[in-house]
This record gives sequence, C-alpha cells and structure tokens, in this order.
Amino acid sequence: MNADGTVERTDDGRYVISFERRIAHPVDRVWDALTRPDRLIAWWGDADVELAEGGRFDVRWLNTDEEGNTAEMHATIAKLEPQRLLVLDGDMHGRLRWELTPDGDGTLLSFRSTLELDPEFITKVPAGWHFHLDALQRHLDGGSTDLVEIPDWDEIHALYQ
Repeated sequence: MNADGTVERTDDGRYVISFERRIAHPVDRVWDALTRPDRLIAWWGDADVELAEGGRFDVRWLNTDEEGNTAEMHATIAKLEPQRLLVLDGDMHGRLRWELTPDGDGTLLSFRSTLELDPEFITKVPAGWHFHLDALQRHLDGGSTDLVEIPDWDEIHALYQ
C-alpha cells in the first residue's frame, strides 16, 4: 500500500488534496458508483442526490466519532458533465472534483478536494479519501468494505503522517 494522494497549500491558504487512480472498470460503471445513492452507500455513505447542475448532493458517513457524531456533507452540484465530470461545492470538504477519462478498458479517475483545513486534519483527510477510493475500487470489483469500523484506518493514516 502506498500513499498516492498529495496535499498542497494554495496561495490563499486553502489546501488541495489530489488523487489519480486507474480503475479497471469502464467509465459508465465508475460514473454510476459516483452518482447513484444505491452505489454510493457501498463505498462512501448514505446519499441523497439530485443529479443536475444546481441539485443537491448530501452524504452521511456511516461511522461515528468518539462522541457518536456522524459527519454529514451538504453540497450542491456545481458542474455536471455526465460520464466525465462531477463538481460539488460542499460545507464539508469544500470543492470536490471528480473527472473520468476513458483509459483502454478502464478509467482514469482524477479526484481533487479544495478546502480550508485545520492543521489537525492535514493527514486525516487525505487518508480518509484514500480509504474511500480503495472502497470504491473494491465495490466495483464486487467486494465490500466495512464503512462503520473503517478497517485498515491506522495503516492508511500512517502513510500520510
């Protein structure tokens, strides 16, 4: 396992977390996993999606913190190009950009999160996206991931510390 996510600080003090992954599944399958609530729950969380520019894209993580709180992101779809580009503006994780490019029989997934980030979370947020992108791949491969207990969290987080 390698840390394939990068974290860069912008001139305005925000952070950009980036991942590039090749997924061995066609674009239409990856797109469905990114946009359909019945697929999102397998790798990210419980989602409500209005798949149109200006539509809402809300996600509730399935795990809780030490106090039992569940994270929720309330976002708006800022840009939508079906099978190619999904851009979300959310109250948590800032701007999320998912870009899909056909790559032979698979898909090149380019993901970016641009956000203000408390220093306490500089390693946790990229590790979290690493975990969820691994879960996305596993889901597309026909497997499942425990989104409540978060297996391998310590190992993944250590990659970004």
